[in-house]
Amino acid sequence: NTTSRRLHVIGTLLAMSLVVVCMAIRQPIWLLALPTVGYGFAWVGHFFFEKNTPTTFQQPLYSLRGDFTLLRDVLTGRIPF
Repeated sequence: NTTSRRLHVIGTLLAMSLVVVCMAIRQPIWLLALPTVGYGFAWVGHFFFEKNTPTTFQQPLYSLRGDFTLLRDVLTGRIPF
């Protein structure tokens, strides 16, 4: 689903940006928002557009790896945004 893919990419990029900002401003407390920022967009894609349950709940590291793989494929043009 194109919308779900876009939401996954946006969530992953926002999570990565949050890490960079936290390091820049030296406020690691904001890292607590990472799961909400990173997975929130993906969950919306799964629940409302794909109508399925994300793997995040059973295998969070596998899900994270998949998000980074999707991001890489989108950024390299292998998968359309």
